Amino acid sequence: MKFLIVFVALFALAVAAPNAEIVRLESDVGPEKWSADSQTSDGTSVQLEGVLKNVGSDHEAAVVHGSYSWVDEKTGEKFTVTYVADENGFQPSGAHLPVAP
Repeated sequence: MKFLIVFVALFALAVAAPNAEIVRLESDVGPEKWSADSQTSDGTSVQLEGVLKNVGSDHEAAVVHGSYSWVDEKTGEKFTVTYVADENGFQPSGAHLPVAP
């Protein structure tokens, strides 16, 4: 599961910027926690930290805190999404995202 999360994040980074070069790529994957930090030459970046909670119980769950950002090619504006992904689902936030009433 942890490997899949890190792989998907890095794959998304590569697909989003096919002409960009990876300038930083770090990851640390352990049995109960993991992290990844990457950046491309076009300003796209992904950071995440995950941990297993309630290990060994019926309520074991992965909790990931992270962010990703990119620079709009046309306007030069930088967009950033921060998120939590846990047993309650994916919960993103960002200045450019709509907020439910």
